[in-house]
Amino acid sequence: ISILVRNKAYSLPYFLSSLLNLDYPKERIYVWFYSDFNSDNSNEILKDWIKMHSKEYNKIYITMNTTSGFKHEDQETPTHWSDGRFRHVIELRESALKFATLKWADYIFMLDADILLTNTLTLKHLVSKGYPISSPMLMSASTYSNFWCGMDEYYYYKRTDEYKPILFRKSVGCFDVPMVHSAVLINLKHKSSELLTYVPEKLRNYDGPVDDIIVFAVGAQSNDIPIMICNDFVYGFLPVPLEKYNELEDEKSEFVNTKVEILGNGIIPPLNNDMEKYVEPPIPDNLDCTEIFMINLKRRTKRRVLMENSFKELGLNVTYLKAFDGKTISKTFLEKYDITLLPEYEDPYHKRPMKTGEIGCFLSHFVLWQRIVDEHLDVTLILEDDVHFVPDFRRKFLRILDEVKSLDWDFLYIGRKILMDGEEEYVTDHTTKPLYSYWTLGYVIKERGAKKLLAADPLSKLIPVDEFIPIMFNQHPSQELKQHFPVRTLKALSASPLLVHPTHYVGDIGYISDTEDSIVV
Repeated sequence: ISILVRNKAYSLPYFLSSLLNLDYPKERIYVWFYSDFNSDNSNEILKDWIKMHSKEYNKIYITMNTTSGFKHEDQETPTHWSDGRFRHVIELRESALKFATLKWADYIFMLDADILLTNTLTLKHLVSKGYPISSPMLMSASTYSNFWCGMDEYYYYKRTDEYKPILFRKSVGCFDVPMVHSAVLINLKHKSSELLTYVPEKLRNYDGPVDDIIVFAVGAQSNDIPIMICNDFVYGFLPVPLEKYNELEDEKSEFVNTKVEILGNGIIPPLNNDMEKYVEPPIPDNLDCTEIFMINLKRRTKRRVLMENSFKELGLNVTYLKAFDGKTISKTFLEKYDITLLPEYEDPYHKRPMKTGEIGCFLSHFVLWQRIVDEHLDVTLILEDDVHFVPDFRRKFLRILDEVKSLDWDFLYIGRKILMDGEEEYVTDHTTKPLYSYWTLGYVIKERGAKKLLAADPLSKLIPVDEFIPIMFNQHPSQELKQHFPVRTLKALSASPLLVHPTHYVGDIGYISDTEDSIVV
């Protein structure tokens, strides 16, 4: 396994944990590290990890160049991929390939030190396929991944119709593609592997860029060696690459996006106990709100754990509210608390009355509105427990709060199901006036807004919360429902684009609905 390290102190605790967690006989593995051009404590982390785990592997080889400086002479910033940096990486990758052949290794697994293989069986799966070159498809916080489906005549990325079905796993399996990178398994048992190289001068008539992954891909293609990307399992994740003007702090921020993306996919990023000391989570705050709440059903412990980890990564100080569980709500419960369902209401899609899960959902939000008024909480962020945060959530959320601070508003969606997107009017650069919408995934509410919702006396004519709120800002299409709530003066805005999305949609593997899966009272 070949790993190049450069200023990766922010990712190494997780990367090394995922490496150690791979389910493959360690006594059959050589690990080859090369570390240079560091301005952080990458070498310290590597030394500590090797000291703890070297005996588990056949052998660990490491070169630490501590006299290299912090960047190549032709680099504008430490993150800039200059010709000098590409040449250097090409030399190192070629050295690793040569090292593997000298060791009579059957395979070499080329890994970037900021990817996270969350599937512990990754190596076993790839080896079992027997391809000359294969790569596990890695997901990111965008549509970026570690493969191309097309390469143009200048050897650069070309958009194709095949890319997204593979990326989103609509097409599942292993696919012949022109390029893979970041996690590449080379089968050295294939005779054709002797023809592979990262050095452009070794390719006949090559006139492309000096770029290790492009040279390797073109060399494989010119020798009719298939390159396979495999998405038959969720294998892992990688950060989105930055531009040359970005700084190392931006790389750290992008890696936070990667970890939050992993959590949004229901996976805890790998971090072994012996690596925790190298991780410094941000100091939590209220994100310029008076209070942040998360509504969570006590029996949904996995959701809470995933959300807690997301809050830790994002630096959010969150108070938990134990949600009302629809499984405990009965006719007796409603009578005891003087709750009356609106008789005329029926679900617009399923044509049925309210379910107990929907009642529990409404009551969970209702008690928070009461708390906001009782405790005079000025600006409150309310989140449900199944949200997937967008990249750079903190920055985008604070930007929106800054944009609307001089506006007159009561309620601000940050996540919802938009039903009439093209018709909504922009209020600021990143907010709109919402029309009829579903869901209460996440929203910001002022004390005045909570008072308006409570003043409507919703428990005496209960309907689902995501029907009630559009009525209160007078954008519900049903005149029949609106007549039950004559004062509809809630001043609502919505983030645009939205800042949170559901972790699962209807039909997704792992989708659970505590409202739809409940019963009608």
